[in-house]
Amino acid sequence: MALNKPKYTLFKNTRYALNGLIEVTQNEPSFRLQILLFVSGMILAWTLPLDFVHSAILAVTLFVPVIAEIINSSIERTVDLVTFEHHELAKRAKDAGAALVFISLAMLAFVWGLTLYDAFCG
Repeated sequence: MALNKPKYTLFKNTRYALNGLIEVTQNEPSFRLQILLFVSGMILAWTLPLDFVHSAILAVTLFVPVIAEIINSSIERTVDLVTFEHHELAKRAKDAGAALVFISLAMLAFVWGLTLYDAFCG
């Protein structure tokens, strides 16, 4: 049985990754919201009067919700590929993806809170 698996090279992999990034940006409003959070957070992280380590911690954590949103979008697309009908397992898969995004945002808030507390009050 032949799998739908193209031949990979560094350049093809990069093109596939960029195509995926473009696709999710064009078709997922929640991903665009995550990008807005990411850009705003990056500006804030690097303009606040913080030392490099605190700014870097804030900046690195901003990637986690973006990654989680891409994974969630992948889960949603895979479920939609299998069925458009309501199915309990499809709902559970989509809910688990949404939980991933929620937890990543909660972690982001927690790390930002601790980091900003340490920088300004610690």
